[in-house]
Amino acid sequence: MINKVEYKDIDFEKYNHCIENSVQKNFYCKKEMLDFLCKNWELLVYGDYQAVMPVPFTKRIMLRLANMPLFCQQLGIFSKEDDIFVNQKFLDFFKKNYLIVNYQFNFNNHFETTLTTKKNYIIPVQEYAFLRRKKYFKGRKSTVKTAQYLDFREVFKDTYILDFIKNNFKGLQKEKDMDLFIQYLFFLEKSGKLRMFGSYYEENLTNLAILIDDGDCYSLLGLLNNEEFKSHNGASFLIDRILKTNIETKAFNFMGGSIRGIEVFFKSFGSDLQEYQVIQNSKKDIVRNWLKIS
Repeated sequence: MINKVEYKDIDFEKYNHCIENSVQKNFYCKKEMLDFLCKNWELLVYGDYQAVMPVPFTKRIMLRLANMPLFCQQLGIFSKEDDIFVNQKFLDFFKKNYLIVNYQFNFNNHFETTLTTKKNYIIPVQEYAFLRRKKYFKGRKSTVKTAQYLDFREVFKDTYILDFIKNNFKGLQKEKDMDLFIQYLFFLEKSGKLRMFGSYYEENLTNLAILIDDGDCYSLLGLLNNEEFKSHNGASFLIDRILKTNIETKAFNFMGGSIRGIEVFFKSFGSDLQEYQVIQNSKKDIVRNWLKIS
């Protein structure tokens, strides 16, 4: 049986035990991460916390709209084993009881119902020499080779780096979204999860990779390019050098890949496709679903 549990009533001891022992565990589902990223969130619970599903939501007048917050890629159902029967119960309850704008399950969740999928690319832990020799695209090998004159450095949050991020981060249209992103970096740094690496040409920062360090995996939060130095192929150099120094102990998660040009870039480093299922509704769909619920 699935129950909805409001935030104030969540047994976080049981919740933490469930997610820590789940096969789907990721850093998004941790309480402190959800508390930071979500204005509001609650929980769907199966049995006595045998399986859980965090649900971020926003309030609109008298309505609660289930919606993924910025910078959160995959949530979904967390349990000791991914049970398609239990997952379907969650999905049916979720659709019946929420107006869903956008919700993204994790790649381990499977359902009887067919849902839309999004693409993600990941490189498992492996020998770097084998990865580059056997899995890199030929063109990527060549591009990386020509950029070896660049310098690779780990960088830390200071005024110069923050200005570089604000001036070169693409995809955030609103000023408040950029403010939230900067706050997120401070949060990750405080949590010990922020790593940043840069490529330099004659002391000029050409590219910056912003990573979430989750212990056994690096997740790419942002890959920023200084357009003035685009011809130096710093992005290729930077990803290659991060892989060279880390891929034998840490997996690398590109955190996306649905846009064709970006997908090809990620694939060219020998990454594996990892799809996850999503529910996305237009305003018309939401009104139609609201009429059904009410």
